[in-house]
Amino acid sequence: MAALTLKGASEQLRRRAVSAVELTQACIKRIETHNPTLNAFITVTAEQALATARQMDAEGQRGRWRGPLHGIPIALKDNLDTAGIRTTAASELFKDRVPSEDAEVVRRLKAAGAILVGKTNLHEFAYGGSSAVSYFGPVRNPWALERIPGGSSGGSAAATAASLCFGSLGTDTAGSVRMPASYCGVVGFKPTYGRISNRGVIPLSWTLDHVGPLCKTVEDTALLLGVIAGVDALEPTSVDMPVPDYSRALRTRTARLRVGTPRTPFFDNLDTEIDKAVTAALDVLRRLTTSVQEVQIPTIAPIGASPIHRAIFGPEAFAYHSEWLAASPEKYQSPTRERLVTFSSSVTQQDYVRARHQCDVLRREIVKVFAAVDLLVTPTVAGPPTTIEPLTQHADLDAGRTKNAWPFAVYGLPAISVPCGFTTAGLPVGLQIIGAPFAEATVLALAHAYEQATEWHKRHPALNAG
Repeated sequence: MAALTLKGASEQLRRRAVSAVELTQACIKRIETHNPTLNAFITVTAEQALATARQMDAEGQRGRWRGPLHGIPIALKDNLDTAGIRTTAASELFKDRVPSEDAEVVRRLKAAGAILVGKTNLHEFAYGGSSAVSYFGPVRNPWALERIPGGSSGGSAAATAASLCFGSLGTDTAGSVRMPASYCGVVGFKPTYGRISNRGVIPLSWTLDHVGPLCKTVEDTALLLGVIAGVDALEPTSVDMPVPDYSRALRTRTARLRVGTPRTPFFDNLDTEIDKAVTAALDVLRRLTTSVQEVQIPTIAPIGASPIHRAIFGPEAFAYHSEWLAASPEKYQSPTRERLVTFSSSVTQQDYVRARHQCDVLRREIVKVFAAVDLLVTPTVAGPPTTIEPLTQHADLDAGRTKNAWPFAVYGLPAISVPCGFTTAGLPVGLQIIGAPFAEATVLALAHAYEQATEWHKRHPALNAG
């Protein structure tokens, strides 16, 4: 039952072929069986989830239907505030932190009838790309337990891939939804900056943070995105733009879409098997669209000695953490503590101001690219997931892991990762599709058409336990 897609589970609930309690019990059983191995969850809210499931079933019996997420078990990255439930950001510093209010996205999920089954593990304070650095221990990739699931939303991706929930939320500052989606063989979507409220999210970078869904299919992603998207009057970065019917958008004909491939730098130094998978995916896209052509996009020059994203999130992360770092440095994992200090101290005040200004300029300049093409396509990541051990290597490897992902956080564009193949070792490969600002519907349309033209999304990890 837990192997159903979100859409499939929702349809069965609506037909009363299954109950919300049964769906929740199936997920809880999967969590009990597999989480000791995967370490995808920090907190499991079984009692609250079953109580909510009973409430959703009772509402359904009375004919009240809140929508497609009614009665659907969903997991939340543990940097999204949940009222009355601890929110740790995978850090000893916050191990007993219990917020009094829900994050805005959590409030919207609850209003839509979603059932929250727990809080997922992550790279501490979302400050890394492996999810191996956590006070609660490393997250393991369900396709290869000795390997990372990617980060920082590694627990959300692993839980979704392993059918411990029907979908999840993560956050993405430099690829932290898309990279884990690629490594774990699921769909991960970072929307346009401002499309989804960040209120109630423990920040890494106010300028670059995005909330986004991780799901088994593009159709599921459209359903989840439709619930959490929209303006939040209390969130200063939120943009008041109409939210289209993303599920209806999946029926959009893709034959007239123009696809651009920015070869440099996104196709440079690819692992040979990822290169092969992405090349095959582009052949499929040529059949689905009017054209696939090479394009140039605005170059993102470094600021001083740092890439622009580090020149932004280094000082912003330090600003959030500075008082705790001074008072309780021992409560941070050493790689996180070192990164907080190093990435901020290497950026001058002048460089930070220049980086912020350049980010604003780039977000305007990138729009010009979409006069010639409707979408951009790249590999999500350049190489397969590495092993968890040794832990000491992970900070050094993040630059390579995120090189294809972080530019689109700087540009603020909607970007999705969809499965497009597997290596000979059985590790998933992701294809990244990027759209113009607030063109989430177009991104979803092509991603869905590609997904339906291939079989990759139908493969699931064969977990060792249970």
